[in-house]
Amino acid sequence: MTHLEGLRADSSQFSLEGEPFRILGGSVHYFRVPRSYWADRLLKMKACGLNTLTTYVPWNLHEPERGMFNFQDQLDLTAYISLAAEMGLWVILRPGPYICAEWDLGGLPSWLLKDKGMRLRTTYPGFVEAVNLYFDRLISVIKPLMFEAGGPIIAVQVENEYGSYAKDEKYMPFIKNCLRSRGIKELLITSDGRAGLRSGGVAGVLKTINLQRLTFGAIQHLAYMQPGKPLMVTEYWSGWFDVWGDRHHVFPAEDMLGIVSEILDRGASINLYMFHGGTSFGFTNGASDFSTYKPQVTSYDYDAPLSEAGDYTPKYQLLRNLFSQYHSQPLPEMPPPQERKAYDPVIIQRHLSLWAGLPFTEAPYRSERPVNMENLPANNDNGQSCGYTLYETTITSGGTLSSENNVRDRALVFVDRKWVGNLDNKIHKLTLPGGEGTRTLSLLVENCGRVNYGKNLDSQRKGIVGDILLNRSPLRQFTTFCLDMKPGFIKRLMSSGQWEADLKSTSTPGFFQATLCVDGPPRDTFIKLPGWSKGVVFVNGKNLGRYWFIGPQRFLYLPGPWLQGGENQIIVFEEQKVDDKILFAENPDQQRTVDVYKFPFCTVF
Repeated sequence: MTHLEGLRADSSQFSLEGEPFRILGGSVHYFRVPRSYWADRLLKMKACGLNTLTTYVPWNLHEPERGMFNFQDQLDLTAYISLAAEMGLWVILRPGPYICAEWDLGGLPSWLLKDKGMRLRTTYPGFVEAVNLYFDRLISVIKPLMFEAGGPIIAVQVENEYGSYAKDEKYMPFIKNCLRSRGIKELLITSDGRAGLRSGGVAGVLKTINLQRLTFGAIQHLAYMQPGKPLMVTEYWSGWFDVWGDRHHVFPAEDMLGIVSEILDRGASINLYMFHGGTSFGFTNGASDFSTYKPQVTSYDYDAPLSEAGDYTPKYQLLRNLFSQYHSQPLPEMPPPQERKAYDPVIIQRHLSLWAGLPFTEAPYRSERPVNMENLPANNDNGQSCGYTLYETTITSGGTLSSENNVRDRALVFVDRKWVGNLDNKIHKLTLPGGEGTRTLSLLVENCGRVNYGKNLDSQRKGIVGDILLNRSPLRQFTTFCLDMKPGFIKRLMSSGQWEADLKSTSTPGFFQATLCVDGPPRDTFIKLPGWSKGVVFVNGKNLGRYWFIGPQRFLYLPGPWLQGGENQIIVFEEQKVDDKILFAENPDQQRTVDVYKFPFCTVF
């Protein structure tokens, strides 16, 4: 029996199974889509005329604690890739270890930063050791899914956009060897923007390019660098992501179609990033830092061909018409859209102050100096990864509190549990009121998301990362509470007898509970909190993500499969401003739109 060849790049056109092959790909991240909807999103991909799925693999989800791996349920990578195969989709896997993806620390686990000397994405021994242990486990999972073993994976990416980082010339050969030495024999690729093509490559690996506009001769440059090799745009940016406090980004559908058409006319392969963006649920969003730190919003809608909730958009329809020309048979029928419902508003029934919730956290940690969250002895000594951290100490006077820019990223400041102001990356000083005797100073610090791209990955420790000064003297003797708000904490909170029903006595920060009664089959919906300020929403223990009145995101996506018939418990953790109700809508109302490319490229990050 003759063994069929996998994906080859031996000439100016790809071949697969010995026949010419053009990759018509799209990115859908399994970790951003409820597992119940994986099939729906991939069927819609197939019906659009795509033949290849690409996905990143987030190390920080699969190894949340050093040596503790999770490939189950929402993170069942084998099930996801097998599902793609059942639908007749090939797969290009992008396992990192760094993935960018507008994901916290670019997918790298925060526990790596416990090491004060850590140099991420280099051959620093501590990083090499961690990568090797992770790849031992990851590749044992994905190897049976390779084309050689009868699976759908036809190519694997070596790291991600290393040309824009390029701190260690030995690093990319190391990652390539991580794959090859563990038996990965499929085609290897790299992907970079035009400027990073030269320094991001590695010998014997096909270079591909990432872009949105066909400017500066990008594809010609790739062809010049690799004569006689197939051309591929591994990330064709179908839209863009949003950051808190900026406007919602839109890339016009007609502009996108013209560029995709031209890429295909040139004979190149393409992968749409994103085909369907989904949601950065929980505290998983990353942040941008191009001169100014800006955390990214919860929604990863990306203005993609399929919306955050999986709806068809005008981009989808245009692409389906275009891709149909590259198939000899009619495309599959489009699956019906998911039903949605605007549930009736629900009223807040009970509340619990943050301070009353502290007994349900892990035991507090006491130290002379403030300790950054990654170095707290939480989570089996892996540190705290995300969420909030409460630092408390005592003071005997008022005066000028100075963060020395050591608050990462945003702190609410309290004296005797009364709010007195905020500190963040722009506000470094605050005047504390005077008072008699010893008082408690509290700083509730939020990790708003670690930077996922650029040269500053090594400095992404969060919480309080150095001294806090009062009247130029460093504060000492801290008690620190971990408020990562994991499901266990929310469950303990719900069973607490401390909740109060008197809504006239609410205090912030605090937890606010309501019940959504679902009559009939649960449907997707969107939560809207117009009278609230900033916080997080939990539904039946699942963290939907952050909301913030500054926008541009105004709604939180609530997937129907996360609801149940009958009663559903909603908890809102609110920092400062409370309303008495929670609203629902069928659709998110995206306001204040802007074309990404009315600005210089660097300003849209």
